[in-house]
Amino acid sequence: MKKISCLAVALLGAGCAVGPNYQRPSVPAPPQFRGDSATQPEAASLADTKWFDLFQDEKLTGLVNTALAQNYDLRVASARILEARAQLGITRSQQFPSLNGSVQANVVRTSSVGATTFIPAGTDLDVTYFQGGFSLAWELDIWGRLRRLTEAARAQYLATEEARRGVMTTLIADVSSEYFNLREGDRELAIANETRQVATDGLRLTTLRKDGGTATLLDVRQAEQLLYTATAQIAAARKQIEQSENLLSLLLANNPQAIERGKLLTELTLPPAVPAGLPSSLLERRPDIRQAEQLLISANANIGAAKAEYFPRIDLTGLLGAQSRALTGLFSRDAEDWNFSPAISIPIFNAGRIRNGVRLTEAQKQEALAVYEKSVRTAFREVSDALVAYRRTVEQRAAQELLVNALRDSVRLSILRYRGGLDSYLQVLDSQRNLFQGDLDLARLKRDELISVVSLYRALGGGWQ
Repeated sequence: MKKISCLAVALLGAGCAVGPNYQRPSVPAPPQFRGDSATQPEAASLADTKWFDLFQDEKLTGLVNTALAQNYDLRVASARILEARAQLGITRSQQFPSLNGSVQANVVRTSSVGATTFIPAGTDLDVTYFQGGFSLAWELDIWGRLRRLTEAARAQYLATEEARRGVMTTLIADVSSEYFNLREGDRELAIANETRQVATDGLRLTTLRKDGGTATLLDVRQAEQLLYTATAQIAAARKQIEQSENLLSLLLANNPQAIERGKLLTELTLPPAVPAGLPSSLLERRPDIRQAEQLLISANANIGAAKAEYFPRIDLTGLLGAQSRALTGLFSRDAEDWNFSPAISIPIFNAGRIRNGVRLTEAQKQEALAVYEKSVRTAFREVSDALVAYRRTVEQRAAQELLVNALRDSVRLSILRYRGGLDSYLQVLDSQRNLFQGDLDLARLKRDELISVVSLYRALGGGWQ
């Protein structure tokens, strides 16, 4: 009785779809992210912050806007969405009847000495007739094969949507990180220029002292070392700047060119707080996790489509039209021509094709399940890595600032002692070299701190809002 009811419902258009219905796999989430300093995680997350409110740099916001409008990878991802949407329409159309119209003129001559025998003499072997009408074809989706295929295609379409969001999130992070690399290169160039000017002045004074007999050639050579070190750093900084501009130009879909700057590296501010939020909410935030789940849904639906091949397939075909030797009589009642041909095909022997098709889809589902679970675990790890990087970089940058202040004071004191005749110029040069390196390291740590916030924002699933 149950089977009869199922068949009746199917014939009315609903049907009973075979195969497993999708259920989201359970992947336990930790109570809080490792590396999160909060004793009790809050529901609020850094990912809820609008991107342009993070650093409040209009030039950076403009670059991101341009990249979102022009970037090639994002355009490819958008085209793939259109492809998947069209494929969904193609697959879904198979659930409905196919109706085609045709009009045909036929001019036929039968051979008088061919397969047809005993043709009376004088028979007209030339025949001209016209026909037209409509043909209908419809597969009754009793076992849900077509609906499962549509479900799989819909999930594939949604997966491409999530893939585009993932590309967008990565693009924003790449543009921002490279912009910070560019500003850090600008800062290194400024530090190197300042140091070269100090080294030039020091070399001039040392040369004068040597000419006056109060300094040696060794002092001059030592003064030259700082000058040449700073000059080499200027070349390295310019290389970094130009290469960063080239990469940003590519991300913006432009030819290599200069990039407009906004705030200085030292002027870029960080958000007052960077809450990570609840780990359980990450499953809904991250586009790569949502993409992996849609692919899992698609693989699950394909199992049902494969299992439906075990059952009979019912096809309805028919023709309604007219045929007449005279074009004027094509629409007369006597010219009516129709047929209706329901057909049932039952799989009897196919050398294991259907069985192996089911095994294939089941294996594909296991693969998609593993990818989904790995995506979730990877997301937890990336958030933890980003939190650790942010916390430790903040600590390192704070310590580096204290070191730079101490080095700056050391330079001041060494110059006073040198002028008082208490120390050689070597002490001054050592202090200046240490301060030069300390300033460069501080600039890099400031950049790393900004990039760590970008990485955390991306790992938490933040996007353009």
